[in-house]
Amino acid sequence: MAETAGVLTVDLDAIAANWTALRARHAEMGGGEVGAAVKADAYGLGAARVAPALAAAGCRHFFVAQLSEGMALRPVLGPGAMIVVLNGFPPGADQEAELVPVLNTPGDIAAWSGTGRDVFLHLDTGMARLGLTAAELEALAEDPSPLQGVRLRYVMTHLACADDPPHPMNTAQASRLAALRARLPAAPFSFANSSGLFLGRDFASNLARPGCALYGLNPTPGRANPMRPAVRLAVPVLQVRDIPAGTPVGYGATWVSTRPSRIATVAAGYADGYLRSLSGRAIGRHNWQDIPLVGRVSMDLSTFDVTDHPGIGPGSMIELIGPGNPADEVAARAGTIGYEVLTALGARYRRVYTQSA
Repeated sequence: MAETAGVLTVDLDAIAANWTALRARHAEMGGGEVGAAVKADAYGLGAARVAPALAAAGCRHFFVAQLSEGMALRPVLGPGAMIVVLNGFPPGADQEAELVPVLNTPGDIAAWSGTGRDVFLHLDTGMARLGLTAAELEALAEDPSPLQGVRLRYVMTHLACADDPPHPMNTAQASRLAALRARLPAAPFSFANSSGLFLGRDFASNLARPGCALYGLNPTPGRANPMRPAVRLAVPVLQVRDIPAGTPVGYGATWVSTRPSRIATVAAGYADGYLRSLSGRAIGRHNWQDIPLVGRVSMDLSTFDVTDHPGIGPGSMIELIGPGNPADEVAARAGTIGYEVLTALGARYRRVYTQSA
């Protein structure tokens, strides 16, 4: 029987190569270590497979968002890796996993004070999300005793506009970070994300934290992508039907054929992370040729006009993401970003991981 589920192929060698390239770039900037953001199940690609590949390439610092992600990752990586939980967690919640919390508030600092544990301290330099405000840091500078009961491994902040190099927020955040760090006991710091690694020497630090670039997304929008593609998504054609001119296709009858047409229905919809906003905008690829998506993306199915592609029939595979149609381009057609495209990828695809021996 022909394949009835989409196939999501993840190139672990490409992910490892991207990490190695980013490490070299950070070194050229004058920076130190490079970690890896593997939150959201490694951006939807499977942290249990991605993180060991990164560890084999030399990565020793892994960043997740939630405690549950860190707990799941520890047995995969073993005791040697540092797993940092960006959203933090209460003392004792990690049991024996030895995760590293990020302290984002004065309450976090008070809770962890005296535990003797490794911690990161997050400073807000302009995002207005997590991290100590300038006023909270000033109070901590006046009385740093709560920090004496922990091992402050890194001070960190997060760039808001790194994918827009001339944006004034970038230099403003670098200046704020320097000023705020001067108010604290000396400690290594962690700064650049993926795009931050392309901003220059002022954004080097002791530990960079790339994410999207590892998975092949472009950290330099508007320029050629310096990263290797790591993801391919191909879905099978379930049925092909011939329709006369004037036939509506899909929910809402939003697309009507203007000529006798052949319509291929494929096994991917918004329940699989193939975004509904792609309706009438996306393309698929077959034998390196573009095929337009017509009608609305529904929960489980989407339809493509294959009139000009007579070789496509049931069982043929149409590529939704791949070298000729990368996630960033799919995202642009959907009016979003590549991060959302990858992290939305559903569990119904058959996943294939490729890696050299």
